[in-house]
Parts: sequence; C-alpha cells; structure tokens
Amino acid sequence: MAIEKAELDQKQSEYKAAVEVWIAAIRHEEALASPAQHSEAEIDEWEHAHDEEEEARDKAKDAKAAYEDALRKEFFDF
Repeated sequence: MAIEKAELDQKQSEYKAAVEVWIAAIRHEEALASPAQHSEAEIDEWEHAHDEEEEARDKAKDAKAAYEDALRKEFFDF
C-alpha cells in the first residue's frame, strides 16, 4: 500500500529538524570543550552538553529510520 506524500513530507521534515537540533548540540558541546578557565563547573557543563548531544543524535537516528521506513513503504511496498 502506498504512503501519502504528505506523510513522506512530514517524516522528511521531522528528520531534517532533528538533524538541525543535533548539529546545534554538537556545536554547543564543542564550544564548551575550549573554556577560557578550566573549572569543575565548566567540566560538568561540558559533560552535560555531551549527554544532550547523544540524546539529540539518538532522536535524529530515530527520525531517519522512520523516514527510511516510509520511503521503503512508498517505493518497495514493505
């Protein structure tokens, strides 16, 4: 059964949005990796940013898988 174009568009949009959040999380983590002062608080903030990056990556991967599944359904009917 074919999938609606609107659903494909939605899955693609969700994937792109998730990737943009992931990119922002990577940039935030990277910015914290080069602090002017090396303090315990900054290390904690950097580690927290890493956790947020991992969460964003997982969401992007899930969104990609959902989009890929929708494409497979559309083009290969499975």
